[in-house]
Amino acid sequence: MEEERRALLSFKQDLSDPSGKLSSWAGHECCQWTGISCNNRTGHVATVDLRNTYPYTFLDVQWNTTEYEESCLGGKLINPSLLGLKHLSYLDLSSNDFQGIHIPKFIGELTSLRYLNFSSTRYYLNSVAGEIPSSLGNLSNLNYLDLSSRYPLSSKNLNWLSHLSSLKYLNLGGVNLRSTGVSWLHEVNMLPSLLELHLSSCEIGGNQLPLSMPTINFTSLLVLDMSGNSINFSYPKWMFNLTSLTKVDLSWNSVSGPFLDEFVRLKSLEHLDLQSVGLKGQFPKFSGNLCSLKSLSLALNQIDGGIEEFLSGFSNCSFNRMESLDLHECRLVGKLPSSLGMLRSLQHLDLSSNSFWGSIPEFIISNLSSSLKTLDLSYNVFNGSIPQSLGKLSQLVSLDLSYNSWEGNLTEAHFINLTKLESFAVSTAQPVPIIFNLIDYEWIPPFKLHYIEMHNYRVGPGFPVWLQSQTELVSVSLENAGLSGVIPEEWLSKISSQIRRLDLSSNQISGKLPFRFNSFPNLESIVLSHNQFDGTIPSSICSIQSLQILALNNNQLSGEFPKEWSLWSSISTVDVSNNNMSGNIPSSMGIPSSLGILKTDNNHFSGEIPSALQNCSISLERLYLGGNKFTGSIPSWIGSKVSTFTVLQLQSNSLSGHIPHHLCSLPSLQILDLSHNRFSGTIPNCLNKLTSLIYGSYGGWFYYGDFEVTTVTVKGRASEYLEKNAWLLTIIDFSHNDLEGEIPEEISSLVRLATLNLSMNQLSGNIPSRIGNLHLLETLDLSQNQLSGQIPQSLASLTFLSHLNLSCNKLTGRIPSGNQLQTLDDSSIYEGNPSLCGFPLSNCTEDGGNMHETHEADDEKLGLYTSAVLGFIIGFWSVCGTLILKKSWRYAYFQFFDHIKEKVALAIALKVARLKARQ
Repeated sequence: MEEERRALLSFKQDLSDPSGKLSSWAGHECCQWTGISCNNRTGHVATVDLRNTYPYTFLDVQWNTTEYEESCLGGKLINPSLLGLKHLSYLDLSSNDFQGIHIPKFIGELTSLRYLNFSSTRYYLNSVAGEIPSSLGNLSNLNYLDLSSRYPLSSKNLNWLSHLSSLKYLNLGGVNLRSTGVSWLHEVNMLPSLLELHLSSCEIGGNQLPLSMPTINFTSLLVLDMSGNSINFSYPKWMFNLTSLTKVDLSWNSVSGPFLDEFVRLKSLEHLDLQSVGLKGQFPKFSGNLCSLKSLSLALNQIDGGIEEFLSGFSNCSFNRMESLDLHECRLVGKLPSSLGMLRSLQHLDLSSNSFWGSIPEFIISNLSSSLKTLDLSYNVFNGSIPQSLGKLSQLVSLDLSYNSWEGNLTEAHFINLTKLESFAVSTAQPVPIIFNLIDYEWIPPFKLHYIEMHNYRVGPGFPVWLQSQTELVSVSLENAGLSGVIPEEWLSKISSQIRRLDLSSNQISGKLPFRFNSFPNLESIVLSHNQFDGTIPSSICSIQSLQILALNNNQLSGEFPKEWSLWSSISTVDVSNNNMSGNIPSSMGIPSSLGILKTDNNHFSGEIPSALQNCSISLERLYLGGNKFTGSIPSWIGSKVSTFTVLQLQSNSLSGHIPHHLCSLPSLQILDLSHNRFSGTIPNCLNKLTSLIYGSYGGWFYYGDFEVTTVTVKGRASEYLEKNAWLLTIIDFSHNDLEGEIPEEISSLVRLATLNLSMNQLSGNIPSRIGNLHLLETLDLSQNQLSGQIPQSLASLTFLSHLNLSCNKLTGRIPSGNQLQTLDDSSIYEGNPSLCGFPLSNCTEDGGNMHETHEADDEKLGLYTSAVLGFIIGFWSVCGTLILKKSWRYAYFQFFDHIKEKVALAIALKVARLKARQ
């Protein structure tokens, strides 16, 4: 016994224990230590159970990430002193953090083990990793083996598995079995006592699952879980010979073959999960052969039509046992059939993301009033009023009616018996919001909600009494809910200890921001955008170390950013756009290197772009600094140290200098807006290195929520895009600067580009000849430059082009015709180019010249000739006409010429005489 005590103490020395779980491991009575049990007869240590027993899941109100992590045992070594426990039959070290160490080979020497659990349940904690040691095959007495992991654990072969002939439970979920080929099944077939087989997410491919086997030895199998693999062909025939099966999970594969036809042979089947397996077609009629089913999931498949045919099969069941039915996102259409009410034992019903319309039949509500616990009808097209009879569902815990087209009012009667309700969501797509029409303003609901979501719904004015009575809230989303006035501090104080998400956006809430943010230890998301908050951002907001999202955009906030940014350790998104804030962005902003999105656009911030942001070299993805007073040049760290940008918006500032070449080192960039600044020099000729604008790689765009709005100028006007749509944008905007030189030909390589705006610069030279390669281009604005030459014919091949502006340049020749250009018939597109011709301007001459110019030249020649003729006529008749009409002038004129003639003759005679004399 003393040897076992010393062995346990040696084992403890290599463990970290932040919660003091092993503080009782002192003294000589080791059988009384936490997690240790001894055999009552022999006194030897039989059980070491040190699994993490943190009692809550992530969805529970009481969940606390810090507390969970502190509850984990850890360490980089599992001490081999455990070999001193020769009678150990039970070893559980699951859900702890052993930092990815390998499973020790010496575990195979604990031959008395019947239970072994090294599983990991949290994705960010490393339990064990590496290759599973074959020495585990020595544990011939083992009944239970759980090595499921979310971190890389693998096995090249499972030969060792066949030696565990007593095994009843096997869980290798998350273990990479790709290298095992088909041998894994042959090894599993050597386990005749096996009752449960869990092989989810093991990367088992289609060629690793034989369709048939000569013999099946594990015929006692009750549970088969092969979800999340790469199985991509028909169901294996041997599976339907396992007639003892009660649970089958093949979800998240790509199997094909019969819909439910084969499964009717498994008459003991109680749980069937075929979610997202690529099923297509209509529901079959199965004539009551699945009456034993308790849960069925066919979600995320392509099932045509309604579900009446499917439900009719349950009408032949003498006793219906269905407790859970999940048909979300199955493309189902029609009214909700009343026959759902036949499933009288139903506790969970999910019909979300289909196309059901109409209202909820009373028969369903009345028949399920004592059983239904969760009801999800979100993302359909239900219309009309929400029935008051929902208040009869006395067992209801979660109700989701959001994203439909409901009308009318909700009253106290809708909630009269919902005493167990913890989660409630409702919203409408109708232009007129649903109104919470209370008869008694002081009404206190019979429930205590943990989750509430009401969008486009009139909860206010003010903050009603019933809302303030909900003091156990974990998530609050009351967007466009008619709330007004100041947030009640007493209510905030009561929910502060457990609240994780607070979204009160698009209301009329006023006053200062709550200043006691240091009392919110678990708050992860604050969205207070589109309200009327004023004043400054309190520095206490930086004390919320769990904060990930802060959205305060579209308010009336002023002042500077708080300087205490470095206190944040997990912040990912900060949005203060469209306020009246000013000053410099603090240097501490880059200290939390987790920052992914920063939106400060449309404020009065000044100074240079802060260099501290380069600390976010891995995470910084979208930077919106437009509409401020930033000065200086684009810093060199953009592109050299931080290359993760998908959006870089610096428009409408006072930035200057050249556009640097290091911007070309942003392979994920989709939106580059430098417009309305003072940039000079030339456009970099390396833009063809922006690979996402060539290959369309959008993998870096992460979705944080629809509170993020991207404002861009496309098709000549400013437009706003929600985040779920903004990832499709591809834009380069260098307009309103002092850029010169030619447009680089390399820009024609950006074949994914949709908007190109280079207007209002001093660009010269020709339009790139291969501009037609930009086949997705919708907007092209090159106006008000000094471009010359002809418009490339390739421009006519841009079939998506809907906004074009080439005005005020020096372009010449014929405008290309054909395709989309024929629909752009506004002559202002080309105005200010006097040497252009063709549709929609004037016609061209045969040599391609402007016919209007030719006419003008002809007119000029005609004028010249006319003037010459008129001049000749006038000159001739002014002289000759006078001589004819006046006789004295005529005599004098001819006498003058006679005198001149005589003098000329005399001069010639004298000249001749002299020449003869010299000879």
